[in-house]
Amino acid sequence: MNTFFIAGYSRLPSGMAAKNMYETLTITAEVDKKYGVIVSATCTLATEHARLFVEQLLRGYSLQDGIDDPAMKIREHYFGKASNAIESALKDLYKQYEKYKTDCAEK
Repeated sequence: MNTFFIAGYSRLPSGMAAKNMYETLTITAEVDKKYGVIVSATCTLATEHARLFVEQLLRGYSLQDGIDDPAMKIREHYFGKASNAIESALKDLYKQYEKYKTDCAEK
């Protein structure tokens, strides 16, 4: 396979529909091994519309370029209660990507 799977987590704020189903927000991504590009992504927000919106914001970004640009896109385009949780989960996802790169370099 030319891709790998990673996940990032954060706590959801109270008063959200997704909080009734999950304690944490999870963002998962399928990432290209060679270029670090997010091929597809999803998250545990309550509505399909929100999940698709987050995927559209993240798809195509290379994690090799860091996480600042996609985090900025979340701040600029997502105005729901979960915006801080999405950004935190995205930062955690990036930490998992960095761990993946370190682990692969050691092998």
